[in-house]
Amino acid sequence: MRRSREGAQAEKNCWFPDPAYGRLQTSHPSLFQSDGLGDYATLTRSVAAGMLNKSDQVRNFSPATRREFLCRAGGGFGAIAATWMLHQDGPLALANAAAHATRDPLESRPSHFTPRAKRVIYLFMHGGPSHVDLFDPKPVLRQLAGQPLPRSFGAVMTRREVSANPLLGPIRQFRPRGESGLEISDLLPETAKLADRLCVIRSCHGDSVNHPQSVYQMNTGSILMGRPSFGSWVSYGLGSENRNMPSFVVMPDPGGGVKGGPPAWGSGYLPATYQGTTMRPGTAPVLHLAPPLEMREEDQLAVLGYLQHENEDHRALRLMDDQLSARINAYELAYRMQAEAPRRVDISQESPDTLKMYGVGEKHTDEFGTRCLLARRLLESGVRFVQLYAGNTVGWDAHEDVTENHTRMCLRTDKPVAGLIRDLQQRGLWDDTLLIWGGEFGRMPMSESGKGRDHNPWGYSVVLGGGAVKGGMAYGSTDEVGLRAAANPVHVRDLHATLLHILGLNHEDLTYFHNGLDERLTSTTQASVVHDILA
Repeated sequence: MRRSREGAQAEKNCWFPDPAYGRLQTSHPSLFQSDGLGDYATLTRSVAAGMLNKSDQVRNFSPATRREFLCRAGGGFGAIAATWMLHQDGPLALANAAAHATRDPLESRPSHFTPRAKRVIYLFMHGGPSHVDLFDPKPVLRQLAGQPLPRSFGAVMTRREVSANPLLGPIRQFRPRGESGLEISDLLPETAKLADRLCVIRSCHGDSVNHPQSVYQMNTGSILMGRPSFGSWVSYGLGSENRNMPSFVVMPDPGGGVKGGPPAWGSGYLPATYQGTTMRPGTAPVLHLAPPLEMREEDQLAVLGYLQHENEDHRALRLMDDQLSARINAYELAYRMQAEAPRRVDISQESPDTLKMYGVGEKHTDEFGTRCLLARRLLESGVRFVQLYAGNTVGWDAHEDVTENHTRMCLRTDKPVAGLIRDLQQRGLWDDTLLIWGGEFGRMPMSESGKGRDHNPWGYSVVLGGGAVKGGMAYGSTDEVGLRAAANPVHVRDLHATLLHILGLNHEDLTYFHNGLDERLTSTTQASVVHDILA
């Protein structure tokens, strides 16, 4: 094929395969050996070092030849690759890291679209409350009590092989409540009075029969440990409304730890700044927060000023160290919290009527009622996400006797939860607050040890409240005995997508680049927002 004169010149100024040697040939022999032959690595180093002059650049291209096209395209691919490498490991990455290190990671940020709520209170019922005894009435289960599960339900995956055990009927009566007629158990008399303000999703389902994995899934979207928690994602997406307080606060049950541990509120691969900050009632809400009594304020300021200067110099040499930046930010936040946090957890300012509404000072409700009241005070202060755990290491885990366990746990939590709802309404916080009530799974309809129930992740209830959702509504359903989600099933991914949507965040757009992927709370699996429950 004949070549144009311009094409021949362009070819001369390009690198192209030489059929005799199978290597690269160029018009700039000094870049390689004396015969003008070289390899890609040497050429790449030469490009980066700026050793090519204008005579080596491709110009006056004719679009007529394949060689010219490949020369142009190859140069473009190299530029793209070089830009990516600079962003990952080079000067551009350092510039980005420097900008990120100096920015307040908890500054308030806009949502993707207009939110229906701007703060969250998550009441996590640790251990797995029984949906068929609290929020999901099953008259057929009551009729079949004492009989084996009908064969029509098929094989059941259980943790303790209870599928052959007799069915256990609901332990308390369900009654229609409020104007809506939403049925709630007699175990929750105070919450039942507020049925018209609650939305019960009766068709939630997850993927594990074990506590730690299910705790992780409800909190992080995955049964595996190490992913960011829901609260961390919200903190990352929206920041805090009060720079003197954390964006995400967790109040564990003082009776014992959560099965699965602190990773349930950890930040995973997100910057460590977004992990949950644990707080507790009393004069020391955060351990070791207050300075030594003998230290004067001016002395503390002098020490902190010196440390800040040294920390910034130290960080400037390690801009890619996320853990270091998070630790520096945590210490700076701790100093600001020294004045703010004790005031926010001082419930002595509350009226006697408010304390009574939460059950503070009463034998069974004092502890959880105090934490619910603290949660309201934290929300008022601008904390974005507050999570309370109700239940020690055992909690709602009613393997032996569901009547004893749930009577005790409901007595402890029912009045405080109702008090929190009423208080949020009285203070004008209900309409733009998202309330979540639920555990890691539900309980089986079959009995265990005669009077108990085993874990059931295949169908259970989660309760939502606030102005963003329809009150007095039950969405979806489990089958006739409460074993599996049946109508309008809502997987944990769908629940998380819906909760983020209420906060004005698109679950597909709230991402973080990690290990080559744009990670998100709902993972890469399809998740759907449940629009039918939105007010």
